[in-house]
Amino acid sequence: MKVLVTGAAGFIGAAMSHRLLDRGDEVVGLDNLNDYYDVSLKQARLDRLQDREGFSFYRYALEQREELTELFRRQQPQRVVNMAAQAGVRYSIENPHAYVDSNLVGFMNLLECCRQFQVEHLVYASSSSVYGANTKMPFSVDDNVDHPLSLYAATKKANELMAHTYSHLYQLPTTGLRFFTVYGPWGRPDMALFKFTRAILEGRPIDVFNYGKHRRDFTYIDDIVEGMLRTLDQVARPSPDWSGDAPEPASSLAPYRLYNIGSNRPVELLRYIEVLEQCLGRSAEKNLLPMQPGDVPDTYADVDALARDVGYRPETPVEQGVARFVDWYRAFYQV
Repeated sequence: MKVLVTGAAGFIGAAMSHRLLDRGDEVVGLDNLNDYYDVSLKQARLDRLQDREGFSFYRYALEQREELTELFRRQQPQRVVNMAAQAGVRYSIENPHAYVDSNLVGFMNLLECCRQFQVEHLVYASSSSVYGANTKMPFSVDDNVDHPLSLYAATKKANELMAHTYSHLYQLPTTGLRFFTVYGPWGRPDMALFKFTRAILEGRPIDVFNYGKHRRDFTYIDDIVEGMLRTLDQVARPSPDWSGDAPEPASSLAPYRLYNIGSNRPVELLRYIEVLEQCLGRSAEKNLLPMQPGDVPDTYADVDALARDVGYRPETPVEQGVARFVDWYRAFYQV
């Protein structure tokens, strides 16, 4: 297939692009290489992809509607994987307009292109943050998610609603994937594992919010990509049993699906740090702090729907995943 991957220089987008190329698909990559975090890391990911046969790249933002439309006209992708977005819960408090531009306007432009050029299937990144104020664990795709705690979460919820509208009006198959705290080699510098590793190796203290009592469903990058690949291959279809009298949030009479992709094994942050200390062979100096605005105490994914529909459950334990990240970090930064 020819697959358009937006956010192709990002952590998840680059990993997904490699997997698609590995199996012989043609990948059209799109990324604006913004400076939300270290552009040189994005460029390093991109350089690895550009060395591979079957990969082409365009430097645009989703907000550039005319350029995006021309790209679709020229390339005619059969399927689309949308990983392009302004990420980060905390940054959405500081710079909310960036999230409206990328996550709402940009996603709208992408939906229109998918409709206009008759894309077979759009798979897009949502987030575990949509569960917001929910406290019933584990989080299920059948739960109500109407109480987001950050603008980032609200934009991801909005993406799911926008996608459903296009699935309903135009029979555009869409699948939204709610990712749970993704980590691993080539990861994002704004995420805890990256920041902790850098600080510990440099002998600096680490800020540990909620006094380390957070529990997160840390999910290894390879597990995320495997789930994405399987859902991309299984085009969303209408659910014949769906009823407007008792509407299920994760399916529809339209070709629309939502799935969680999480490890299904939440780990306390202090344990996560302990594993990292063991892998680094160094102890961390911890600056224990209260919970930050917009954050949630726990995440825990119910992945039964993913297992039922595509036959997959993430399986990498944090001990293995963190060790692989540390090996990559030491090699990449020559530490």
